[in-house]
Amino acid sequence: MESANKKINTNKKVAFYTLGCKVNQYETNGMTQKFIEKGYEIIDVNNDKADICIVNTCTVTNMSDRKSRQTLRKVKERNKNAIIVAVGCYAQVAKDELEKMEEIDIVLGNEEKKDIIKYINQYIEDKNRVIEIDNISEKKEFNEIGQITYTEKTRAVIKIQDGCNQFCSYCIIPYARGRVRSRKEESIIDEIKKIAENGIKEIVITGIHIASYGTDFGNKDGLIELLEKINEIEGIERIRLGSLEPKIITEQFVQRLEKLEKVCHHFHLSLQSGCDAVLKRMNRKYNTQEFREIVEILRKQYQDVMLTTDIIVGFPGESEEEFEETYKFLKEIKFYKMHVFPYSQRSGTRAAAMPEQVDGNIKEKRSKRLIELSNNNQKEYNDKYIGEKVKVLFEEKENDKYKGHTQNYILVKYHTQEVLENVIKEVKVLKSDIEYIEA
Repeated sequence: MESANKKINTNKKVAFYTLGCKVNQYETNGMTQKFIEKGYEIIDVNNDKADICIVNTCTVTNMSDRKSRQTLRKVKERNKNAIIVAVGCYAQVAKDELEKMEEIDIVLGNEEKKDIIKYINQYIEDKNRVIEIDNISEKKEFNEIGQITYTEKTRAVIKIQDGCNQFCSYCIIPYARGRVRSRKEESIIDEIKKIAENGIKEIVITGIHIASYGTDFGNKDGLIELLEKINEIEGIERIRLGSLEPKIITEQFVQRLEKLEKVCHHFHLSLQSGCDAVLKRMNRKYNTQEFREIVEILRKQYQDVMLTTDIIVGFPGESEEEFEETYKFLKEIKFYKMHVFPYSQRSGTRAAAMPEQVDGNIKEKRSKRLIELSNNNQKEYNDKYIGEKVKVLFEEKENDKYKGHTQNYILVKYHTQEVLENVIKEVKVLKSDIEYIEA
């Protein structure tokens, strides 16, 4: 394949379409960097002049699958002469479906992202469709796409692990991403140092199941030890954690975490349900009492802590009584924000075949009640900041206001004539709304 690599056309224009999670965004950044290094021009996704269109797909729900297919078709319509590439999670688990789509020239799984240019050159040279998907379940080591220096202007996403061993009954991701594989510590530290040299102040630690970082190396303290080392890197001022498995939060873990002054006081704990019977059917590894104790540990250690979560409503068999248990529990815990998802059947998961699938209208009504509760919580929290001073890392200007986030991830809008991009500044809060506070 070396001959193909030598024939790279550096005048070609490449557009990326990224669906799904922050891990996908990180991997898009990694692929983007590879194209930049080879002299390709990266163009906006809305530009219809691309020579190569790469769709980084998502498969978390059947709706995600549909959106991936729709995006691929739409991309081909807008770029009729372009090479169309489907990569990522949907490609990993739905090879047979994608083979039927005439719009697609190249189909690659998650492990093939690091060699994407090789496969594109293979297609250009041979003029034959390329379909390459390794068996993800056999992978035992973290797949390095390459050092990432291509980031947002004020925040960089850092992927520290891949895969998940939890096998929740509603989730296809272990089949799309494989088992837990942790990235080597020195690789992570090296990347963050380079990002700091580029002036980026905030990093987001992400992965498929970051709480399991290091467990495949035989180190149950892998995540906290990694965070302690990242905290020492000069130039990085904020370390934000992605979604956490709740049971990693113990007294010992939080005591060590609290000593790290750069770690943001915002924790996204993915609860999914406030009913023990539903949690059991979901194959979650905790109950509501354990979750309650986890919340108490965090609120005891951090006075300004912000807790957010994900909730699935209408999981198979969820009765009115079970939903009311969830509602009562959520009212007690009082999250800052809840991301509410009506349960969506995902073929290939145990939950899809469970009896007593809940009617869509019932799921919609339950979702509305939880969204209303979430909005009330958020407004109540935000109101408490009126008249207070908060430190904000400002990210971008929208009309006459700069937008940014506090350390505990409250969105702030600030009316100013100053240039504040990538600047941390203390401002006084004047008023609040549901989604933000204003200074």
